Amino acid sequence: MITGEIKSQVDKVWNTFWSGGISNPLEVIEQITYLLFLKRLDERHTLEEKRSNMLGQPIQNPVFPEGLDPQGRSYTDLRWSRFKDFEQGEMFTVFNQSVFPFLRNELPKLANGEDSTYSHHMKDAQFKIPNAGVLKQVVDIVDGINMDGRDTKGDLYEYMLSKLASAGTNGQFRTPRHIIDLMVAMVDPKPPEAICDPASGTCGFLVQAGEHLRAQNENLLTNAESSKFFHHGQFHGFDFDNTMLRIGSMNMLLHGVENPDISYRDSLADLHAEEEEKYHVILANPPFAGSLDYDNVAKDLLSVVKTKKTELLFLALFIKLLKPGGRAAVIVPDGVLFGSTGAHKSLRKMLVEDHKLDAVVKLPSGVFKPYAGVSTAILFFTKTNSGGTDNVWFYDVKSDGFSLDDKRTPLGTSDLADVLTRWNQRTTAELERARTDQSFCVPLSEIAANDYDLSLNRYKEIEYEEIDHAAPEEILVALDGLEDEIARGMAELRGLLK
Repeated sequence: MITGEIKSQVDKVWNTFWSGGISNPLEVIEQITYLLFLKRLDERHTLEEKRSNMLGQPIQNPVFPEGLDPQGRSYTDLRWSRFKDFEQGEMFTVFNQSVFPFLRNELPKLANGEDSTYSHHMKDAQFKIPNAGVLKQVVDIVDGINMDGRDTKGDLYEYMLSKLASAGTNGQFRTPRHIIDLMVAMVDPKPPEAICDPASGTCGFLVQAGEHLRAQNENLLTNAESSKFFHHGQFHGFDFDNTMLRIGSMNMLLHGVENPDISYRDSLADLHAEEEEKYHVILANPPFAGSLDYDNVAKDLLSVVKTKKTELLFLALFIKLLKPGGRAAVIVPDGVLFGSTGAHKSLRKMLVEDHKLDAVVKLPSGVFKPYAGVSTAILFFTKTNSGGTDNVWFYDVKSDGFSLDDKRTPLGTSDLADVLTRWNQRTTAELERARTDQSFCVPLSEIAANDYDLSLNRYKEIEYEEIDHAAPEEILVALDGLEDEIARGMAELRGLLK
């Protein structure tokens, strides 16, 4: 958890960019990311130097090579520990002419191992800090932030990402951290499992999956085999926004995942032969942009469900990417649950009959404010290719711990802890819950009889409290009495005014 002091320093950085003319939150985060990356590279090079001195051997993997860069400047000047002390005019020149080209063009060729993912996505980066004064102010503030611990670095970046308070293009919007936490806890990824988010954005799901794995497995990073898999093979994210790829890669890096597979991919357009049945766990909140042209959709997805609807195509994609026995937790708009088109019905039938639909968790419609007011649910399912749905567990979330208006003010109560508790009882105590309760189970036969409708209101029973009302005559007599009382009061006021 970062302190109020660090938050205020981040806010200062933000205000400096805004006053310098950069008001797009994504651009602000991207420009700060370059500086954080440079600082991170210097820390890594310093560790290599210390290891070299201890062993009395040359540096094995130097980040900054010896000699001069293409501009004729020593690579030593590009290191944060030296660069941060330059006068602002020289700092701006060095960053613009040497540091940024190094990060964008040279580092991807030099990178070996931990930083290759982020450095790979630097090739399309653009330096947009407007002047020397803004750069100097931001460097001074960033240098003053103590980021020694992995948790602090990660939380700091999460705080910056929380400032993305508007929807992105193509229906993208950031998933609240507490919703991600719930989904990850319910899916409960394990150390040997490959985890994928095919619409990764800022990589929030992958980051939290990594935090969950660390918390639940104390020997995860002390075991050589599991540590190598964690850093180089466990996490996979796809996006077709290069800015998001850079931001997501840095988010993973600052949370201690050294070389995740964060790749450019149009998940709905590219064919998936190499990715098919590759992943054990999928966690996602894909963008819902409405309809696509058939020509822009991968043919192997259309073979699963013939539709232009992105929300249905993403579900078809998740089924295709999962290994048999693999688990998914994905956010869908409400229309997926009850849509009446043939594609909607066939996909719901596929989830229920051909695989194992575990749960439908209905979220309140304000969960994604201020990004969007869309009404959503979380689907939990297991790919089996042979059915297995006995009962589908439903939960009606009334409160996620925050007000459901644009301010999203923290409240004293939340249903999310209860969701997790009851999820773990869905095959035992939950089977006995009444349909009037907040959570309950519905058998496969009833869902099939209802044309595979998965909307909670289709199955929830509402208890109406019987209220005795006064007879109309009594109400009219009471109203007459009120009118008489008002008339007397008016007469008294007129008397006082004479």
